[in-house]
Parts: sequence; structure tokens; C-alpha cells
Amino acid sequence: MISSNVVLVNDVSSRDPRRWWALSVLCVGCLMIVLDGTIVNVALPSIRAELDFSETTLVWVVNAYLLSFGGFVLLGGRLGDFFGPRRFFFCGIIIFAVASLACGLSNTRAQLITARAVQGLGGATISAVATSLTLNLFEKPFERAKAIAVLGFVSAAGGSVALLVGGVLTSALNWHWIFFINFPAALAISAFVFLVLPPDDRCIRPATLDVMGATTVTISLTLALFALISVDEQHSAHAETVALAAMAVVGMAAFVAIEKHALHPIVPLILLRSRTIVLANAAAILMAVATISWYFICTLYLQRILRYTPLQVGLAFLPAELATAALSLGLSAKIVIRFGLKLPLVVGAALVASGLFLFAHLPLEGYALTDILPGMLLLGVGGALAATPLLLCATNGVPPTQSGLVSGVISTSSMMGGAFGLALLAHLAAGRTNHLLASGMAQEEALTGGYQLALYVGAAFALGVACLGFVLPERGSAR
Repeated sequence: MISSNVVLVNDVSSRDPRRWWALSVLCVGCLMIVLDGTIVNVALPSIRAELDFSETTLVWVVNAYLLSFGGFVLLGGRLGDFFGPRRFFFCGIIIFAVASLACGLSNTRAQLITARAVQGLGGATISAVATSLTLNLFEKPFERAKAIAVLGFVSAAGGSVALLVGGVLTSALNWHWIFFINFPAALAISAFVFLVLPPDDRCIRPATLDVMGATTVTISLTLALFALISVDEQHSAHAETVALAAMAVVGMAAFVAIEKHALHPIVPLILLRSRTIVLANAAAILMAVATISWYFICTLYLQRILRYTPLQVGLAFLPAELATAALSLGLSAKIVIRFGLKLPLVVGAALVASGLFLFAHLPLEGYALTDILPGMLLLGVGGALAATPLLLCATNGVPPTQSGLVSGVISTSSMMGGAFGLALLAHLAAGRTNHLLASGMAQEEALTGGYQLALYVGAAFALGVACLGFVLPERGSAR
């Protein structure tokens, strides 16, 4: 994640080998965030069974993290400027460690969801300054590109590690250990922060921090999600639902007003005047809904319908993660340089839609090689292929001083849009399942019918990204 502000730190000589040790610490911090964001998917059915979540409320285990992360990651960049990136990175590690311990100790739904939200704050804190610190550590263009590529590979490959680790821990011990493992890892990272990261002697002190903007948008979207989930399977509008929806609308109106008058808004409204940025944000939201719903719905299908163990679930997702990691090593960038921005984006989104469409036809007794593997490969390759051109489309024609801000806004939109889309698809799946159960269908068949509907909708979202790819302008150099 790229901070919205340039962070000035004490120069570390381009010949100083400590900068590579510093990059290692930053990579491990980012890897920990990636692990936590992915590892929880493998354990969702176990968490559901032990803490008595419903199909719709289970999404809060994921969404509590996404909302707090997405709501505060842009603010985190400015807080890093204010307190100093090294100090702020350390605080994020400690917050993340304590929150992970709280997640592992949770024995009620409320405790786990609250701890996950705090985890999101810690993750946003770490992510907000990791890339900006990397950019300042490596000033030579070649070394800077190499360092950013390393960060990208760590993020991509981390998903593969997370699925296997999550499967092993959940199968051998229990789901609590997917969170406990973060605590010693975070403490180990914190021990090296002040040894290898450059000091904060020359950090910028912004005049104002848009805390109100970040808080308002997060609360508003949370209320909107509560309103969505509170609608019953008959889609009737109860007083509680109407009240929550009204408060969400008022909150978003207040957010717009705050951003309009803030000296340093977290989301400058002037960005919304750019057709390219608006379209790129829409595409990022649609893609996030498609990919996040894939993880969530397919994990439930594999464990509840096919009776996979958590380790088997991790192995089932492994081909997609390996394909993503392989493309992130530079192949996706070479494809963009060779074919431009539009074609890889459209093809990648179409592959994601195809993968979700295949999963929407999964039978009650699916087989790994014929039913699971093809969809996984399509989603892994398609997602990696679309990611790079999507970000480049958003920043095309944007001044260099605003590219970090735009990429941060794209990331925030992805997380918050993904959270809302996941709640929507989970609600649709639950409604469809309840309808089929009421008609006399067996439980496993009804669950499969609900999952299929959600995956069809996810495929439609991915097709929407492909359609937007045709209208996104391709100006500037893909290089």
C-alpha cells in the first residue's frame, strides 16, 4: 500500500547494506498482514461451528478487518508523517500483535469481531508506511524497482504460505492458533525495527489530520452493512433496517461535507472529477467483490459440502496462489509492456469470471482435478493478470505527486467495496438456501444452491470489470 504523502527520513546511503536488512523487516511485516488476511478463510467453517455464527454473520470475521483496514489506511499515511514512519511502523506491529492475541483468546462472536477490527487498524498502520519507507530507502531507479518487486512478490507468495499454514494449524490444533502464531512473529519483527530502519529525525508534520473523515466513512459503511444483514430472507424492510440505512446515508453525506471542507482530506473530492479515476475505482470494487467472495464461498463449499479438512482446503487453493505468485515475479509487467493496459485487464477479468462460472456449476460430489483445479487456475491467473493494469489505468495521467494518493484510494475502495459486496453475496446465498429448504430440498443441496447463486453474481461482477476495461482510457506509457 502506498502512503498518500511523501515521508522524509534520514538518508541511508545507497551503498549501506543496512537498507536490505530494513527491506527484510518491512517485507516480514507485510507478509504478516497478507498471512492474516488469507489464513482466516481456511478456518471460517471451524470458527462458524464453535462460535455459532450464521451464514450471514460469519462475514463479519472478514469484514471487521477489511472495514477498519480500508477506513484508516489513508489516514495512516498522514499519521506516519506526523509521528515518524519508523515509530509508526513499530506501533502498528504492537497493535497487530496484541489484537492477534485477543483474536486467539476470543470465545464469543463479539470478542472475535472486535479484535479483528483492531487487527485491521494495526494492519493499516503497517501497510500505510511500508511502501513509502521502501521508496525512501532505495533512491536509484533500478534498486527501487527491485525493492518494490520484492514487496509485491512477498504479498503474492504470502497467500500460498497462509493457506498451507492455516490448514495445518486448524487441522492439527484449532482455529485459535491461526491468530496466536502472529504474536511471536510480531514481537520478533518489533525487536529489529529500531536496529535497521532509519530514524525519524526529519519527518513532515502535517497541519491537520482527517480523523473525522476516516472515522465517518468507516462508521457509515458499517451501518450500511448492518442494514443489509438485518434484512430477513423475505427482504422485508423492518424499522431497524430502515433506521440503520438512514443513518448510513446521513453518515455518508457528512463524510462528503467533511472532505469538502477539510484542509487535508483523506479522499480529496477533486479526484472524483476524473473519469479515469472513477472508472478505475468502480473496476477495483467489482474485482474485489468477485475475488473476496471466491475465497469466502468456495471455502464454505469445500468444507461443508465436499467435507474437506482445513489442510485439504489450503491445498485446493494452492494452485491459484502459486499462479498468482509466478505472474507477480515480473511476467505480468512484461505482458502489460507488450500488450498495453486494456487487453490484459479485459482478459484477466474474463478469466476470473470464467473461473467463478465454473465454480457456480460445482456438483454435490466434486472432484479435485476435474471440478476444482480448472477454476482455481483461471482465478489465480486472471486475478494476477488484471491487477497491474488496473492500478496503472488509475494512475495514468496523474501527476507523480498524486500517484501514491490515487493508488491508496484504489486500495481503500477495494477493501471497503469488497466488504460490502461480500455481505451482499452472503445474504443472497443465505436467502436462496432458506428458500430451497422451505421448498423441501435437502440441506446440502440447498446450501449448494445458495453458493451457486452467490458465485454467479460474483462472475457477473468480474464481467463488469471486463466491460469497464474497454472504456478505460489507455494513455501514457505502460512502462
